Amino acid sequence: MSCAFTVLALLQGQGAPPAGGGAEGDLVSLVLRSSWLSKGVLLILLIFSATSWGIVLYKTWQLQRARRQTSSFLEIFRRSSKFSEVQAVCRNLADSPLVGIFQAGYAELTAQLKSAPGAAPAVEGRPATAAARPTLKSMEALDRALLRAAGTEVSRLEKRLTFLATTASVAPFIGLFGTVWGIMTAFQGIAGSGSTSLAVVAPGIADALIATAVGLFAAIPAVYFYNHFADQVKQFATAMDDFSMEFLTIAERNFT
Repeated sequence: MSCAFTVLALLQGQGAPPAGGGAEGDLVSLVLRSSWLSKGVLLILLIFSATSWGIVLYKTWQLQRARRQTSSFLEIFRRSSKFSEVQAVCRNLADSPLVGIFQAGYAELTAQLKSAPGAAPAVEGRPATAAARPTLKSMEALDRALLRAAGTEVSRLEKRLTFLATTASVAPFIGLFGTVWGIMTAFQGIAGSGSTSLAVVAPGIADALIATAVGLFAAIPAVYFYNHFADQVKQFATAMDDFSMEFLTIAERNFT
């Protein structure tokens, strides 16, 4: 991209005709004098870029908040002796994906224990006596509830990441389209004037280089941050799997 801007600067200095002042030699002037199609390509690329940066800022905030609340939730979960105590703090830690998994597991656990014969006590994590201890009907049903919740949480964390992947894939080709159009404009200028001077080809080549640079400017950050966020989501998915196993272990130890 730096090479493209270097060539563009050379074209600005040598090829732009000084018609009405020195302002025509700058980048803004080149864009304003470009064709309507080139302006449309640049507008599309700028929309892709602006939207991508908005998603980057939002996902950074979301994942950092989820990480902090996950750490707090795990501390409370492992310190508490009753599931009901953990349930009481879930509302304040709703951005943690582990909260969604716990609530799904807690709801399934409560439903099974309430329907079990002689299961008057609520889910407390550790029953008081073995004789009065209620039992789970199906560990498989509890496991399925946790898996469904984990899938929902992963989808929530991945939301809007597909736009970054789309920008990374599409923006270079949109820029390439603008590049091809600018080169075509340069050749049309040569054909119309019968001259191959830099002043004739400069506007079309400048359009081409600007489209290339803006396409890369939109695509490169999108590629980087998509991979960065995808790796963080994968780490959260691993943490959710570990938590589900921990939840199942506690449930099996106390209610089977």
